[in-house]
Amino acid sequence: MPARIDAHHHLWRIADRAGRWPPPELAAIHRDFTLDDLAPHLAASGIDGTVLVQTLEDEAETEAMLALAARSPVIRGVVGWTDLKAADAPGRIARLARDPRLKGLRPMLQDHPDDDWIADPGLAPAIAAMLARDLAFDALVRPRHLGALLVFAERHPALRIVIDHGAKPAIGAGGSPGWREAMAALAARPNVSCKLSGLLTEAGEGGAGAVRAPAEAILELFGPDRVIWGSDWPVVNLAGDHGGWFAQCRALVAPAHHDAVFGGNAAAVYRLDRA
Repeated sequence: MPARIDAHHHLWRIADRAGRWPPPELAAIHRDFTLDDLAPHLAASGIDGTVLVQTLEDEAETEAMLALAARSPVIRGVVGWTDLKAADAPGRIARLARDPRLKGLRPMLQDHPDDDWIADPGLAPAIAAMLARDLAFDALVRPRHLGALLVFAERHPALRIVIDHGAKPAIGAGGSPGWREAMAALAARPNVSCKLSGLLTEAGEGGAGAVRAPAEAILELFGPDRVIWGSDWPVVNLAGDHGGWFAQCRALVAPAHHDAVFGGNAAAVYRLDRA
C-alpha cells in the first residue's frame, strides 16, 4: 500500500513573521505551529509523511524548511520559493535544488497585483532550470488567474503543475462564475494536477456541506490519478481541523481511489521516493 501523505501543510514561528501574514486578528493561527504540534494529527489519521509548503516570499524560509526536513524523516519533501523572474533565477534554483528534499517551487500568485504574471514568457529560463532538476510547480492561484495559468501550462507541457486549493473558488461568497469551465480547460492538460485542500476555509458559513460540490467537481475533472490530498494545516484551523478535513475527504473520495488521492499521486508528482 502506498504511503499516506499529507501533501500540503505549513509550519511557522510568529516571531519570524513580524508584519507578515497571519495577522493577529486570525487568532486561531496567530501562534507558533511546529512539527511537534502536527505530529498527533498525523498519527491520528495514520499519515506516514508530508510535503511542507512555503508561506513567505523569502529564500531563508525555504532554507529553514529544508534544514528541518533533513532532521525530520516525516517531511518527505519541501515546496519552496525563489524569485522566478530574477535575472539569476536559474542559479538560485540550482543552488536550492542541491538539496534533494526540494521537490517544487511556488510563487505566491494569489495576491499578486498582476493577474497575468504567470503568463509572462520571461519565466522560461527559470522553468527550464526547474525542469532540469525535475521540480514541480505549485500554483497558488484564485479563479481570476486561471486563464493565465492555462497559457503557462500550454507553454510548458513537460512541467508538472499542481493547482493548490482548487484555485480557491469563492464557495462562501456566492461562487466564482466560470471557475468550473476554467478548471476543465486546465484539467484537459495532462501535466496539471489539483490539490483537494484549502476548500473548507473558502466555504464561509456554508461549512463542510458547501465544500461537497467543488470537491466533487475537482474529482470529476481531474480524475483519481491527478487529485492530491492536503490538509492545509494549520490554516484549516480557521474553519475546522486536520482530522475533520481528512475524514470529510475520505468520505468524498471513492474507496478504490484512496491509495492514489491520499498518497500515491503526491509521491508521483513530487518524486517523494527520491531521497
